[in-house]
Amino acid sequence: MPVDHDRLFKELIQTYFREFLQLFFPSAFEAIAFEPLTFLSEELFTDLVAGERRRVDLLAETKLLGDEVLIIVHVEPQAYYQKNFAERMFLYSSRLYEKYRRRILPIAVFSYDQLKEEPDTFGWAFPFLEVHQFRFFKLELRKCNWRDYIRQNNPVAAALLSKMGYNEEERVQVKKEFLRMLVRMELDPARMHLIAGLFHSYLVLNEAEEKTLKEEIRLLDKKEEEQIYEIHNYWDKNAVQRGVEIGKIEGKIEGKIEGKIEGKIEFIEQYVRSRFGQAGEPILVKLHKVNELDRLERLANALFQATDIAEARALVDKA
Repeated sequence: MPVDHDRLFKELIQTYFREFLQLFFPSAFEAIAFEPLTFLSEELFTDLVAGERRRVDLLAETKLLGDEVLIIVHVEPQAYYQKNFAERMFLYSSRLYEKYRRRILPIAVFSYDQLKEEPDTFGWAFPFLEVHQFRFFKLELRKCNWRDYIRQNNPVAAALLSKMGYNEEERVQVKKEFLRMLVRMELDPARMHLIAGLFHSYLVLNEAEEKTLKEEIRLLDKKEEEQIYEIHNYWDKNAVQRGVEIGKIEGKIEGKIEGKIEGKIEFIEQYVRSRFGQAGEPILVKLHKVNELDRLERLANALFQATDIAEARALVDKA
Protein backbone atom coordinates (compact mmCIF):
# COMPACT_ATOMS: atom_id res chain seq x y z
CA MET A 1 0.00 0.00 0.00
CA PRO A 2 1.35 3.49 -0.79
CA VAL A 3 2.30 5.56 2.23
CA ASP A 4 0.30 8.75 2.81
CA HIS A 5 3.33 10.80 3.88
CA ASP A 6 1.45 14.07 4.33
CA ARG A 7 -1.20 12.51 6.56
CA LEU A 8 1.38 10.74 8.76
CA PHE A 9 3.48 13.84 9.27
CA LYS A 10 0.49 16.11 9.75
CA GLU A 11 -0.97 13.89 12.46
CA LEU A 12 2.39 13.57 14.24
CA ILE A 13 3.21 17.29 14.21
CA GLN A 14 -0.32 18.33 15.12
CA THR A 15 -0.35 15.91 18.08
CA TYR A 16 3.15 16.87 19.23
CA PHE A 17 3.43 20.45 17.98
CA ARG A 18 5.37 21.74 20.99
CA GLU A 19 7.71 18.74 21.04
CA PHE A 20 8.37 19.12 17.30
CA LEU A 21 9.47 22.74 17.67
CA GLN A 22 11.43 22.03 20.84
CA LEU A 23 13.37 19.23 19.15
CA PHE A 24 14.22 20.82 15.81
CA PHE A 25 13.66 24.58 16.18
CA PRO A 26 14.47 25.49 19.81
CA SER A 27 14.75 29.24 19.12
CA ALA A 28 11.15 29.32 17.90
CA PHE A 29 10.01 27.07 20.75
CA GLU A 30 11.45 29.43 23.35
CA ALA A 31 9.71 32.44 21.78
CA ILE A 32 6.22 30.97 21.29
CA ALA A 33 3.60 31.10 24.06
CA PHE A 34 1.44 28.17 22.74
CA GLU A 35 -1.59 29.71 24.45
CA PRO A 36 -3.90 29.90 22.68
CA LEU A 37 -3.01 27.21 20.13
CA THR A 38 -5.49 26.48 17.35
CA PHE A 39 -5.04 24.42 14.19
CA LEU A 40 -6.71 26.07 11.22
CA SER A 41 -8.51 24.35 8.38
CA GLU A 42 -6.66 23.29 5.24
CA GLU A 43 -6.04 25.95 2.59
CA LEU A 44 -6.37 25.17 -1.12
CA PHE A 45 -4.49 27.43 -3.54
CA THR A 46 -4.62 27.52 -7.33
CA ASP A 47 -1.37 28.17 -9.20
CA LEU A 48 -2.55 29.56 -12.53
CA VAL A 49 0.96 29.66 -14.03
CA ALA A 50 1.74 26.01 -13.21
CA GLY A 51 -1.85 24.93 -13.77
CA GLU A 52 -1.99 23.14 -10.40
CA ARG A 53 -4.03 23.21 -7.23
CA ARG A 54 -2.04 22.74 -4.02
CA ARG A 55 -3.13 22.20 -0.46
CA VAL A 56 -1.54 23.71 2.66
CA ASP A 57 -2.25 21.11 5.31
CA LEU A 58 -0.82 22.26 8.64
CA LEU A 59 -1.44 25.75 9.99
CA ALA A 60 -1.16 26.54 13.69
CA GLU A 61 -2.41 29.84 15.13
CA THR A 62 -0.73 31.02 18.33
CA LYS A 63 1.14 33.94 19.95
CA LEU A 64 4.67 34.90 20.83
CA LEU A 65 5.61 35.36 24.47
CA GLY A 66 4.81 38.89 25.59
CA ASP A 67 3.00 39.68 22.35
CA GLU A 68 -0.78 39.80 22.03
CA VAL A 69 -0.75 39.69 18.22
CA LEU A 70 -1.54 36.28 16.73
CA ILE A 71 0.92 34.57 14.41
CA ILE A 72 0.52 31.57 12.08
CA VAL A 73 3.00 28.70 11.92
CA HIS A 74 2.93 26.92 8.55
CA VAL A 75 4.56 23.47 8.47
CA GLU A 76 4.94 21.92 5.00
CA PRO A 77 5.99 18.23 4.81
CA GLN A 78 7.74 17.41 1.52
CA ALA A 79 8.20 13.73 0.62
CA TYR A 80 9.96 14.19 -2.74
CA TYR A 81 12.52 16.50 -4.31
CA GLN A 82 11.07 19.48 -6.16
CA LYS A 83 13.36 21.90 -7.96
CA ASN A 84 11.31 25.03 -7.27
CA PHE A 85 10.18 24.16 -3.77
CA ALA A 86 11.57 27.36 -2.19
CA GLU A 87 9.46 29.41 -4.62
CA ARG A 88 6.41 27.36 -3.61
CA MET A 89 7.05 28.12 0.07
CA PHE A 90 7.19 31.82 -0.78
CA LEU A 91 3.89 31.62 -2.67
CA TYR A 92 2.23 29.79 0.22
CA SER A 93 3.38 32.38 2.74
CA SER A 94 2.30 35.22 0.47
CA ARG A 95 -1.17 33.76 0.04
CA LEU A 96 -1.50 33.09 3.76
CA TYR A 97 -0.42 36.61 4.64
CA GLU A 98 -2.82 38.01 2.07
CA LYS A 99 -5.71 36.12 3.70
CA TYR A 100 -4.88 36.46 7.41
CA ARG A 101 -2.72 39.61 7.50
CA ARG A 102 -0.56 38.06 10.21
CA ARG A 103 3.08 37.17 10.53
CA ILE A 104 3.77 33.72 9.05
CA LEU A 105 6.48 31.39 10.39
CA PRO A 106 7.18 28.94 7.51
CA ILE A 107 8.78 25.54 8.17
CA ALA A 108 9.63 22.90 5.55
CA VAL A 109 10.16 19.25 6.54
CA PHE A 110 11.99 17.19 3.89
CA SER A 111 11.51 13.45 4.39
CA TYR A 112 12.73 11.94 1.11
CA ASP A 113 15.75 9.61 1.10
CA GLN A 114 17.97 11.38 -1.44
CA LEU A 115 20.69 13.66 -0.14
CA LYS A 116 19.99 17.00 -1.78
CA GLU A 117 21.00 20.52 -0.84
CA GLU A 118 17.66 22.22 -0.25
CA PRO A 119 17.68 26.04 -0.22
CA ASP A 120 15.91 27.91 2.58
CA THR A 121 15.60 31.24 0.77
CA PHE A 122 13.84 32.67 -2.27
CA GLY A 123 14.05 36.14 -3.74
CA TRP A 124 15.27 38.36 -6.51
CA ALA A 125 17.52 41.35 -7.01
CA PHE A 126 19.00 43.68 -9.60
CA PRO A 127 22.57 44.95 -9.79
CA PHE A 128 21.26 48.19 -8.33
CA LEU A 129 18.66 46.89 -5.83
CA GLU A 130 17.96 43.82 -3.72
CA VAL A 131 14.20 43.69 -4.01
CA HIS A 132 13.19 40.72 -1.90
CA GLN A 133 14.58 37.84 0.16
CA PHE A 134 12.22 35.32 1.72
CA ARG A 135 13.53 32.84 4.30
CA PHE A 136 12.08 29.78 6.01
CA PHE A 137 13.09 27.11 8.49
CA LYS A 138 14.03 23.78 6.94
CA LEU A 139 14.45 20.29 8.38
CA GLU A 140 16.22 17.69 6.21
CA LEU A 141 15.59 14.45 8.08
CA ARG A 142 17.98 12.27 6.11
CA LYS A 143 20.82 14.58 7.17
CA CYS A 144 20.00 14.07 10.86
CA ASN A 145 22.20 11.43 12.49
CA TRP A 146 19.82 9.03 14.27
CA ARG A 147 22.29 8.49 17.14
CA ASP A 148 22.02 12.16 18.10
CA TYR A 149 18.33 11.69 19.00
CA ILE A 150 18.08 8.36 20.84
CA ARG A 151 18.66 9.93 24.27
CA GLN A 152 15.74 12.29 23.79
CA ASN A 153 12.51 11.51 25.64
CA ASN A 154 10.67 13.13 22.79
CA PRO A 155 7.93 11.25 20.88
CA VAL A 156 8.73 13.14 17.67
CA ALA A 157 12.35 11.97 17.79
CA ALA A 158 11.21 8.37 18.22
CA ALA A 159 8.67 8.52 15.39
CA LEU A 160 11.08 10.12 12.92
CA LEU A 161 14.07 7.92 13.79
CA SER A 162 13.31 5.67 10.81
CA LYS A 163 13.54 8.66 8.42
CA MET A 164 16.90 9.91 9.70
CA GLY A 165 20.37 9.12 8.40
CA TYR A 166 21.52 5.54 8.93
CA ASN A 167 23.01 2.79 6.75
CA GLU A 168 21.74 -0.73 6.04
CA GLU A 169 23.97 -2.27 8.73
CA GLU A 170 22.37 -0.03 11.38
CA ARG A 171 18.73 -0.96 10.73
CA VAL A 172 18.53 -3.40 13.64
CA GLN A 173 20.17 -0.94 16.02
CA VAL A 174 17.77 1.81 14.95
CA LYS A 175 14.74 -0.33 15.79
CA LYS A 176 16.24 -1.51 19.08
CA GLU A 177 16.86 2.07 20.21
CA PHE A 178 13.36 3.03 19.03
CA LEU A 179 11.86 0.34 21.28
CA ARG A 180 13.99 1.51 24.21
CA MET A 181 12.70 5.05 23.67
CA LEU A 182 9.10 3.80 23.78
CA VAL A 183 9.81 2.04 27.09
CA ARG A 184 11.24 5.22 28.63
CA MET A 185 8.40 7.48 27.46
CA GLU A 186 5.55 5.26 28.74
CA LEU A 187 3.04 6.51 26.17
CA ASP A 188 -0.65 5.64 26.23
CA PRO A 189 -1.84 3.13 23.57
CA ALA A 190 -3.26 5.74 21.19
CA ARG A 191 -0.06 7.80 21.11
CA MET A 192 2.09 4.69 20.94
CA HIS A 193 0.09 3.60 17.90
CA LEU A 194 0.76 6.94 16.21
CA ILE A 195 4.51 6.83 16.95
CA ALA A 196 4.96 3.15 16.09
CA GLY A 197 2.80 3.45 12.99
CA LEU A 198 4.92 6.23 11.52
CA PHE A 199 8.20 4.51 12.45
CA HIS A 200 7.16 1.19 10.87
CA SER A 201 5.94 2.91 7.71
CA TYR A 202 9.58 3.51 6.83
CA LEU A 203 11.53 0.75 8.59
CA VAL A 204 10.33 -2.88 8.61
CA LEU A 205 12.97 -5.50 9.44
CA ASN A 206 13.18 -8.74 7.51
CA GLU A 207 13.10 -12.14 9.23
CA ALA A 208 16.87 -12.35 9.68
CA GLU A 209 17.03 -8.83 11.10
CA GLU A 210 14.20 -9.57 13.54
CA LYS A 211 16.15 -12.58 14.77
CA THR A 212 19.23 -10.40 15.30
CA LEU A 213 17.07 -7.84 17.10
CA LYS A 214 15.82 -10.44 19.57
CA GLU A 215 19.40 -11.48 20.29
CA GLU A 216 20.35 -7.84 20.90
CA ILE A 217 17.40 -7.33 23.24
CA ARG A 218 18.40 -10.40 25.33
CA LEU A 219 21.66 -8.62 26.17
CA LEU A 220 19.82 -5.75 27.86
CA ASP A 221 18.82 -5.45 31.50
CA LYS A 222 16.19 -8.10 32.34
CA LYS A 223 13.49 -5.56 33.26
CA GLU A 224 14.09 -3.50 30.13
CA GLU A 225 14.08 -6.69 28.05
CA GLU A 226 10.64 -7.67 29.38
CA GLN A 227 9.24 -4.19 28.78
CA ILE A 228 10.54 -4.13 25.22
CA TYR A 229 9.10 -7.54 24.42
CA GLU A 230 5.75 -6.45 25.82
CA ILE A 231 5.71 -3.40 23.53
CA HIS A 232 7.21 -5.23 20.57
CA ASN A 233 4.65 -8.02 20.70
CA TYR A 234 1.74 -5.65 21.28
CA TRP A 235 2.66 -3.53 18.30
CA ASP A 236 3.47 -6.43 16.02
CA LYS A 237 2.17 -5.56 12.56
CA ASN A 238 -0.55 -8.24 12.64
CA ALA A 239 -1.70 -7.25 16.12
CA VAL A 240 -2.10 -3.61 15.13
CA GLN A 241 -4.39 -4.61 12.28
CA ARG A 242 -6.72 -6.76 14.36
CA GLY A 243 -10.23 -5.41 14.58
CA VAL A 244 -10.22 -5.11 18.36
CA GLU A 245 -7.14 -2.89 18.32
CA ILE A 246 -8.51 -0.79 15.48
CA GLY A 247 -11.66 -0.25 17.52
CA LYS A 248 -9.63 1.02 20.46
CA ILE A 249 -7.63 3.32 18.24
CA GLU A 250 -10.72 4.73 16.55
CA GLY A 251 -12.21 5.42 19.97
CA LYS A 252 -9.11 7.39 20.93
CA ILE A 253 -9.25 9.35 17.69
CA GLU A 254 -12.93 10.20 18.23
CA GLY A 255 -12.10 11.43 21.71
CA LYS A 256 -9.30 13.55 20.30
CA ILE A 257 -11.66 15.14 17.76
CA GLU A 258 -14.22 15.90 20.47
CA GLY A 259 -11.49 17.61 22.47
CA LYS A 260 -10.56 19.73 19.45
CA ILE A 261 -14.20 20.74 18.98
CA GLU A 262 -14.44 21.84 22.60
CA GLY A 263 -11.20 23.79 22.29
CA LYS A 264 -12.35 25.51 19.10
CA ILE A 265 -15.68 26.51 20.69
CA GLU A 266 -13.86 27.90 23.72
CA PHE A 267 -11.52 29.88 21.45
CA ILE A 268 -14.46 31.38 19.49
CA GLU A 269 -16.26 32.22 22.76
CA GLN A 270 -13.25 34.16 24.01
CA TYR A 271 -13.02 36.09 20.76
CA VAL A 272 -16.76 36.94 20.64
CA ARG A 273 -16.80 38.10 24.29
CA SER A 274 -13.68 40.23 23.86
CA ARG A 275 -15.00 41.90 20.70
CA PHE A 276 -18.77 42.20 21.26
CA GLY A 277 -19.12 41.94 25.04
CA GLN A 278 -22.63 41.29 26.39
CA ALA A 279 -24.16 41.76 22.93
CA GLY A 280 -22.42 38.59 21.79
CA GLU A 281 -24.09 36.29 24.36
CA PRO A 282 -26.96 35.20 22.02
CA ILE A 283 -24.33 34.16 19.50
CA LEU A 284 -22.64 31.90 22.05
CA VAL A 285 -25.87 30.01 22.75
CA LYS A 286 -26.16 29.05 19.08
CA LEU A 287 -22.42 28.36 18.82
CA HIS A 288 -22.71 25.26 21.04
CA LYS A 289 -25.09 23.68 18.52
CA VAL A 290 -22.28 23.48 15.94
CA ASN A 291 -20.64 20.08 16.42
CA GLU A 292 -18.45 19.64 13.34
CA LEU A 293 -14.77 20.62 13.55
CA ASP A 294 -14.43 21.73 9.92
CA ARG A 295 -17.53 23.92 10.20
CA LEU A 296 -16.22 25.49 13.43
CA GLU A 297 -12.87 26.25 11.80
CA ARG A 298 -14.55 27.94 8.84
CA LEU A 299 -16.79 29.87 11.23
CA ALA A 300 -13.80 31.10 13.26
CA ASN A 301 -12.06 32.36 10.11
CA ALA A 302 -15.24 34.15 8.98
CA LEU A 303 -15.87 35.75 12.40
CA PHE A 304 -12.40 37.30 12.40
CA GLN A 305 -13.41 39.20 9.27
CA ALA A 306 -16.92 40.19 10.43
CA THR A 307 -17.36 43.96 10.52
CA ASP A 308 -20.15 44.15 13.12
CA ILE A 309 -22.38 42.15 15.48
CA ALA A 310 -25.13 41.72 12.85
CA GLU A 311 -22.72 40.08 10.41
CA ALA A 312 -21.32 37.86 13.18
CA ARG A 313 -24.83 36.78 14.17
CA ALA A 314 -25.65 35.92 10.56
CA LEU A 315 -22.51 33.81 10.23
CA VAL A 316 -23.35 31.76 13.33
CA ASP A 317 -26.95 31.31 12.17
CA LYS A 318 -25.68 30.00 8.84
CA ALA A 319 -23.25 27.58 10.54
